[in-house]
Amino acid sequence: MDLSSLLHQLTLPPSSSSSSSSSPPEKPRPPQLPPPITEVLARLQEKLIGAEDEKASDVLIGQAEQLFRTADPDWLFRPDPANQAALVAVASALIGRAALPLCEPDAPPPASGYRDVPERARPVCSALAALLVRLGRCQSEAGGGASRSLLHAVAPPCFVFAVTHLQVAPWTSPASRQAAAGLQGALLRAGRWRDPAHFLMGDEEEEEGTSRGMLGGVLDVLQPQLNKDTWQHSEAVKFVFSSTLLQVSRPALSPHLPRLLPPALLLSDHYRPENCMLGVRCVHHIVLNTLVLSCLLDLLLVLEKPPASLAPARPPRKPCRHDDVLRLLLTHMEAESKVALRRVYAAALPLYIDRMGVAVCRHLRRVERVLLGYLEVGDPPDETSRLAALTALQRTVEAAWPRMAGRVCVLLRCLLRLLLDVSSDCEPTAAARQQLMEQSRVCVALLDRCAHTQLQSLLQQVDSSCVSPDVLSCLATVTVETPR
Repeated sequence: MDLSSLLHQLTLPPSSSSSSSSSPPEKPRPPQLPPPITEVLARLQEKLIGAEDEKASDVLIGQAEQLFRTADPDWLFRPDPANQAALVAVASALIGRAALPLCEPDAPPPASGYRDVPERARPVCSALAALLVRLGRCQSEAGGGASRSLLHAVAPPCFVFAVTHLQVAPWTSPASRQAAAGLQGALLRAGRWRDPAHFLMGDEEEEEGTSRGMLGGVLDVLQPQLNKDTWQHSEAVKFVFSSTLLQVSRPALSPHLPRLLPPALLLSDHYRPENCMLGVRCVHHIVLNTLVLSCLLDLLLVLEKPPASLAPARPPRKPCRHDDVLRLLLTHMEAESKVALRRVYAAALPLYIDRMGVAVCRHLRRVERVLLGYLEVGDPPDETSRLAALTALQRTVEAAWPRMAGRVCVLLRCLLRLLLDVSSDCEPTAAARQQLMEQSRVCVALLDRCAHTQLQSLLQQVDSSCVSPDVLSCLATVTVETPR
């Protein structure tokens, strides 16, 4: 069947039901101009949803595959939001032709209920693979941005469908699992993902030519089936969820924690041992791959009193578990080079310094070394790490001020360098630049108090020809203060 015959079968008839009988007949389109792709896809979706028997369904799935293989890509993948939505709708309709039967909670269907699913899944896998192969080829050509956007839209439901039918389960057969493996392979090749883990997490730094992680889109597909009222209606969803989760590691897992933890807890709390064990495995993986630094603070409160709450009249303050955790945190901060983890560590440090109070004096040398390192390295555009490091420095100076006099010079040089860098750097946002300068000013003012205002005379000697007006204005607010 050629494309023109296929389009003739899929497009709406010349006189649709919405036209009145008195309207003149619509003029036929020129044979060389295909109808709008959105119209073709809408008709295909309608027929797929309404197919009443397997024979009609198989014919429609075959027509969809032929359309994906032979249609002009400029027409099929037209860069238009309506076209993208229509393609996703057709992919969903194809997947719906091989959907698993719903089951009652705690009463999965008998194996006979899945008898026809493997045979229905095979042609659907073939049709979806044809779509993905075509999208992958278009991405390689010049100006493939539109096809890349379409691929990112259809990839999550295709991935969920492939994983569903890769399971050794009553709803699969060796042939359907082979077809699902082919679909997954076509998906990975289309987006140049190395493996399913790379598909879910993407590259750490999203730049030109790098791959974007699809975990968020996959969770969008799974979410309606993962709440406490729906997860037991599908035998496959728990396996798809756990298989997806166990391939995601830190730091990609942390941003999705609010969506990943509730389903894992639902499974772990179920009375059926197999569900409970699966949930425990998921929770364990989350704990191992999530930075739970703030949770550790809550746990430490159960084990011991915080050092900051101990009365000063009770010497000596012996090292405790809080010291151990802070020491470990500082060790990881010094060695960490990944931007995402540096941001998380830097955000947690002020909380630990608050908890330690004056006992942070035991760690001043390492805290100073870590903060200097974090303040010297930019983190544009929002400068999250630097801002958190400045907050930690403020808390340290406030908590350990009797010990800061000997460190004022080193810290002041670092802060002045930071002010100069920020004033001439165009990468940070305007809001981040303003925050950096304000927090640096606060730190300089605190150090001046520790030095008994001896810094003011030094700051007044700054050569105005070497710094920007913004830096001079920032320093001027310190030199006019006379705190006691």
